[in-house]
Amino acid sequence: MKSNSVSKRSGILAGGNWIIDRVKIVDAYPGLEQLANIKSQHQGTGGSPYNVLLDLAKLGVEFPLLGTGLVGKDAMGASIQEDCAKHKIDTRYLKSTAEADTSYTDVFTVQSNGKRTFFHYRGANALWDGKDLDFSKIKARIFHLGYLLLLDKMDVVSKDGTTAAAKLLAAAQAAGMKTSIDVVSETGDRFKTVVTPALKHCDYAIINEYEAGMVTGFRIRKEGVLDTVSLRHAAGAILQFGVKELVVIHFPEGCFARTRDGKDHWQPSLKVPAKAIAGSAGAGDAFAAGVLLGLHEGWDLQKSLLTGVCAAAASLSDPTCTGGMKPLAQVEALKKKYGVRPPLEPNED
Repeated sequence: MKSNSVSKRSGILAGGNWIIDRVKIVDAYPGLEQLANIKSQHQGTGGSPYNVLLDLAKLGVEFPLLGTGLVGKDAMGASIQEDCAKHKIDTRYLKSTAEADTSYTDVFTVQSNGKRTFFHYRGANALWDGKDLDFSKIKARIFHLGYLLLLDKMDVVSKDGTTAAAKLLAAAQAAGMKTSIDVVSETGDRFKTVVTPALKHCDYAIINEYEAGMVTGFRIRKEGVLDTVSLRHAAGAILQFGVKELVVIHFPEGCFARTRDGKDHWQPSLKVPAKAIAGSAGAGDAFAAGVLLGLHEGWDLQKSLLTGVCAAAASLSDPTCTGGMKPLAQVEALKKKYGVRPPLEPNED
């Protein structure tokens, strides 16, 4: 049962990285001082809040959607604001700055094999600290923050071992809001120092298997094969770091969730044929959007996870992060269209 402070709330506030993806399909990836031909190009959304909120809007949710963060006072920043307005996403907390340009990523995709190379400009996202947010005046039910490890001011570790992100999540919880986080899959050793403090003030952690392994030290994928024992151990460790309600770890084969009371849930992904996959960018955020939809609405967890994998499957149909999302009924129909992969565990229902 939801607490009174939460039940009176409605909507999802998503904050963090607001990015424009500039995707270019090239005939080959060149070496230094060599030339490649751009065969086609298109612009798409990027960043956790932008992708998640736009996916939720396209799914057709009826509750409020709000964005917070920082964009530049430039054409790309204006296009983000216009896109949000078009999809009825409230941007009163999405500010503009003249101190930096809007963040963008140049994505070069090799036409023959689909391999991608990224050049990222951190831009205005690096300046966002969330200090202007007064959660007592924001009536959303869930605050989703992402991506940790790609928000410079949020990721700074103070002398007491905490971070600005952790403090922001704590403030949201203190106001009666549920909190959710996502993480970027970077290489390096910052996961434990930056992500762990935030987990103490997190109700839902929705991350992929690589990120879960980097936070906990468990090797979840061995020689390309998912190790379900290590996966369960990692979920348990993340709960021990302080996550209050739910850990969800997603991966191409499906997802695994463990609740605070120790209940495990498995959900295989859909059997999307290779010919139906235009790109995997945004599939993780689409999955998160589906799960957050279910959490907001109080659905059975298994239904929420199924919605997540269906949303991820829809995302695969377009090379951009959110271009493939459809209304919820169409997304749910993909289960019948493609079918579900075999169970991930021998004793799975």
